[in-house]
Amino acid sequence: MPFPTHRPRRLRSSEPIRRLVRETTLSPANFILPLFAVEGEGIRKEISSMPGNYQLSIDELVKECVECASLGIGGVILFGIPNQKDEEASQAYAEDGIVQRAVRAIKQNAPNLLVITDVCNCEYTSHGHCGKVVAGDVDNDITLTWLAASAVSHARAGADIVAPSDMMDGRVAAIRHALDAAGLTKIPILSYAAKYASAFYGPFREAAESAPQFGDRRSYQMDPPNALEAMREIALDIEEGADMIMVKPALAYLDIIRMARDRFDVPLAAYQVSGEFSMIMAAARNGWIDLDRVMIETLTAIRRAGAGTILTYFAKPAARLLS
Repeated sequence: MPFPTHRPRRLRSSEPIRRLVRETTLSPANFILPLFAVEGEGIRKEISSMPGNYQLSIDELVKECVECASLGIGGVILFGIPNQKDEEASQAYAEDGIVQRAVRAIKQNAPNLLVITDVCNCEYTSHGHCGKVVAGDVDNDITLTWLAASAVSHARAGADIVAPSDMMDGRVAAIRHALDAAGLTKIPILSYAAKYASAFYGPFREAAESAPQFGDRRSYQMDPPNALEAMREIALDIEEGADMIMVKPALAYLDIIRMARDRFDVPLAAYQVSGEFSMIMAAARNGWIDLDRVMIETLTAIRRAGAGTILTYFAKPAARLLS
């Protein structure tokens, strides 16, 4: 290959040429915006560790969703913060729970916006763990009944997709069985199939008021050093009936996203989590990085690794840049 016959720079010489040969593209339709619903009215409380993100009362949350629809964003995922928490996570599966009412309101005001609901218990339990605590540990099988009831109540309220994030064994099968028994056979399950016990979740726990009151979640969320285990978790969830799978976090687990994309032929999502978002925002606010460029570069990296859908707190500003 004699020089200068081969000059790769020819295809980088201008923006139109770079755009023409670009291998990975981003669209607002690729993004899902996480939103936090709280009780009350007229509430828009900024999350101190996540600039530009808020705890929102349902009326304010609806405004946010209308804006998301206008920007062409792929959808939203809802997390609920009830006024009352208890050891049974009863507000997670209450027909008039905060998420259930939020879904109904969104569907009335932005009917074409895709609404995903997070199915877990940590925001609803008084102790902050993701299930029923028995003798100091989360009881896997009792917790499945809570998760199934929550998924059914979300779907009945109008959710388009339910997304279990608890990491209990067998939860996809339990939810699929419950949905089908309730006649909700068309509701897809987006499983947090490979969810790691990550240190990047700190800001989220402020946003969702979900920090565990004792211990940690390492007995049910995955150990960060493990990759082959993630493939086994994903395979089990698909076998149980998951329609879509997710890797969480995203940026520190690009290798897991790539492995999952190479091995499984179902739609793949990845969650650019709160800590990943907050680090970028902090560096940008200190003038150390260019926020817009780093935002798009990291989202592109997640897409390039193989994720078709990205849950990201950058959904709105990225959509504006891409429009």
